[in-house]
Amino acid sequence: MERCDLAVERKHQLGCNCCQAVLLAFEKEIGEKMNLDEEALMALGSGFGAGMGSMEATCGALVGAGMVAGMLSDGKISTVLKTRAMSAEFKERVGALRCADIKGVQTKKVLCSCDNCVRYAIQIAEKILQSK
Repeated sequence: MERCDLAVERKHQLGCNCCQAVLLAFEKEIGEKMNLDEEALMALGSGFGAGMGSMEATCGALVGAGMVAGMLSDGKISTVLKTRAMSAEFKERVGALRCADIKGVQTKKVLCSCDNCVRYAIQIAEKILQSK
């Protein structure tokens, strides 16, 4: 099973939010580099359920991908560039960056499910983090 599918499965099993699911998908790598475990990653991502600011801002899955970039990249400039690239690709795939827009709060048209936002954020993070 792919990392992104395992993350969605854990999201439902553990009842974690999208940000936490993305962070947990990279638990092994983050643990090796930053010495953070599941409990620490769950705490780190706990404030980003239903998007940052409770649907008012950036999708929690994308926030998680940005956190992963910060923990696994090799410096501030690298992290900023990778996060920018992740945001652009995420917006292209999903259609928006803001949770409320993705969930269609005003338009009543859902652009993407939370599970797929998690999948896309992980796929994009894997791709961008592997690029030089």
